[in-house]
Amino acid sequence: MIATFLLAATLQLPPDPWFGADKLKHFFMSAFIQSVAYSALRATNADHRSSLYGAAVTTAVVGVGKELRDRRVQGEFSVRDLVWDAAGAGTASLRLDRTRR
Repeated sequence: MIATFLLAATLQLPPDPWFGADKLKHFFMSAFIQSVAYSALRATNADHRSSLYGAAVTTAVVGVGKELRDRRVQGEFSVRDLVWDAAGAGTASLRLDRTRR
């Protein structure tokens, strides 16, 4: 944590807290994207495992793309946002895995 603060201070980055409304948005949007991508892949008759992997790749591409856009537009790239994206996608994957037909 101290290293993160020192790095942010050195690079003159704004503080990026681990918790907040933005992080919840990342979590729930990633869970939503994961679920929709999984459902779309299942609708094309892809098997369960392939649909989970495809949805995970889709969610990761959207999350990283969002952070690259933020860096280009606002000068910020948040690894913490990506952690929340992964947590949302992982939670959705666990739920999807347990509710498959």
